[in-house]
Amino acid sequence: MWKIALVALALLVGCGGEETKPLPAAPDTIELATPDFEDGGAIPRALTCDGAGTAPTITWRDVQGATELVLFVEDTDADFTHWTAYGISAAGASGLAPHGRFPTGTEYGKNSAGKTGWTPPCPPEGDDAHHYVFTLYALKEASGLPDGAEPDDVRAKLGGAVARGTFTGTYARG
Repeated sequence: MWKIALVALALLVGCGGEETKPLPAAPDTIELATPDFEDGGAIPRALTCDGAGTAPTITWRDVQGATELVLFVEDTDADFTHWTAYGISAAGASGLAPHGRFPTGTEYGKNSAGKTGWTPPCPPEGDDAHHYVFTLYALKEASGLPDGAEPDDVRAKLGGAVARGTFTGTYARG
């Protein structure tokens, strides 16, 4: 009987998938936003796999004491990294990335699909709305990440960030 219970437990643990690794904490002093949707609101279809899949416009303000900015976007319901961008200049206290086009010198990492750059939201049809968390970190020192870095390598550079800003969008298909 105990063998059956042990096998059932192993199957249960195996079917759960990987647990989402929380992003590092940092003071929430950066004002991060998008004009494309409200924080906590629905992501427009045009920015998803059901539309053109265009990256959202990103704006930030109140960045101080940083050398580099790093963007990390993940679907926390699926443990899926949608976008990493780093090497973003922290010169000036504010910035703009129209349709996800960051300033010259920005490098882009791989997402969980194994591609470099933005992968639009595309949760399975019938799922409840997924949550897409956009987080911008301010680093005191340059990350030194190469173009095309893996999501876990980018995540590893975020510890010790001097500030961050975040907003969330949701999306459900059909």
